[in-house]
Amino acid sequence: MTAHPGRTTDDVRRTLEAVWRMEAAKVTAVVARVVGDVGLAEDLAQDAFVQALEQWPRDGIPDKPGAWLTSTARRRAIDRIRRDVNLASKLQQVGHQEELRVAELAEGDFDAALEDIDDDVLGLVFAACHPALTAQARISLTLRMIGGLTTREIARAFLTTESTVAQRISRAKRTLSQDGITIEIPSGAELAPRLASVLEVVYLIFNEGYAATSGRDWVRGDLMEEAIRLGRVLSALAPAEPEVHGLLALMEVQASRTRARIGRDGEPVLLLEQDRTRWDWALIRHALGALDRALTLVEHGQGPAGPYVLQAAIAACHARAHTAEATDWGRIVALYSQLGAIRPSPVIDLNRAVALSYAEGPAAALAVVDALVDAGALAGYHLLPSVRGDLLARLGRDDEARAEFARAAGMTENDAEKALLLRRAAGED
Repeated sequence: MTAHPGRTTDDVRRTLEAVWRMEAAKVTAVVARVVGDVGLAEDLAQDAFVQALEQWPRDGIPDKPGAWLTSTARRRAIDRIRRDVNLASKLQQVGHQEELRVAELAEGDFDAALEDIDDDVLGLVFAACHPALTAQARISLTLRMIGGLTTREIARAFLTTESTVAQRISRAKRTLSQDGITIEIPSGAELAPRLASVLEVVYLIFNEGYAATSGRDWVRGDLMEEAIRLGRVLSALAPAEPEVHGLLALMEVQASRTRARIGRDGEPVLLLEQDRTRWDWALIRHALGALDRALTLVEHGQGPAGPYVLQAAIAACHARAHTAEATDWGRIVALYSQLGAIRPSPVIDLNRAVALSYAEGPAAALAVVDALVDAGALAGYHLLPSVRGDLLARLGRDDEARAEFARAAGMTENDAEKALLLRRAAGED
C-alpha cells in the first residue's frame, strides 16, 4: 500500500471508481474462469470493490490497484469454492490447468497472469450480451460488468430507478447461471449472430446518448463516451472483425459533431446547419482510420461490408465535406441502397429519402416518404412527419409542413427536440 497524506475519502473513492472502470471486466473475467459462473463472478468482483471502499481510505491506495482488486476477488472465489458442499465436484470442474492458474494468481504475479486475459474479457463481453437476455438486460449487464458502472450510474444514465436496474441485472445473472452460459468466444456459424448482439448493445448505449429518447437533454455525452470506450475495447480484443471497426468509426464520427449539435440555449442544431469548424476533427481523423481498417479487412476477405461499415461510410461522407454544399449526396444514396439491401428497414428507407432529396430534389424524396406513410410501418416514429414536413417546406407547401411538424412534436418525448419541432410548426425556423 502507498499512503497518500492529505487525500480525503472522496479523493480515494474517485480514484477507486476510475480504476474500477478500467479493471472491472478483467477482474470479473479472471474470477469467472475460477468459479465457472459469470453471475457469481460479477458478485465476487463487486464484493472486492466494496472491500476496497472500506480499506483504501484507511490503508492507502495499493501500488497496483487492479491487481489488488483481482487478488481480493480471487480469494473470495476460492473461499466460496471451499465452502461449497460439492467442493470435490467443483474442483473437478475447474480442472488441473485452472488449478495451476489459481496457484499462479495466488503467488501474486498478477501482471503476468493478466497478459493473456484478453480472450477471457472478450468472452465476458459475449456472455453479457447473450441473446438469451432481453435488450435492456444486456445493456445493464454490459455497463455493469464491462463498463464498470454502478447500479446508480446506470439508473441515472437511462432515467430509471436503481431498483429497476438492480432487478434487470439480478434476473440477467440468474439467466446466465441457469442456462450454464460461461465466458467463451463463439466460433463457426455462432460467431456472426453473437457478435451482432454485442455490437447492437454498444450501439444502443451510444444512440441513447446521441439522441436521448426522453428527458430534458437532447444529447447525453456520458453515454456516448461510455459506448465509444466499449467500442475501443472491442476493437482491441477483436481486431480482425470489420464490423467492430465500422461501429467504432460510426460512433466517433457522430460524436465528433457534439459541440455543433447544441445551440447556445441548448436547442438542437440539425446537421446541415451546423458550424463545421466546431466539429472535433481529431476524433474524425481517428474515426476515418478505423473505417480504413474495416474496409481493408473487407478487401482482404474477412467478410462483406456489413451494416456498421456501411453506416460508417455514410457518416464519413458528411465528415469529409467541410461545407454542407460539398456533401456527396449521390454516394450517400448509393450506400443507403446497399444498406437497405442487406438490412431492409423503413427507417433506412426514410434516411435514403433524405439523401435523395438533396441528390435529386425534394419532390422525388416526397414520393418515397408518402409511400412509407401509406405502408404504416413508421406510424409511431416522430421523424417520419418531421422529414415529411421538411420536404413540404422546401416545396413551398408551408401550411402542410407546419401541420407535419406539429404532429412530430406530439410524438417525441424529448423536451429539446419537441421545442425545436414546435418552433418549426409555428413558422419560427
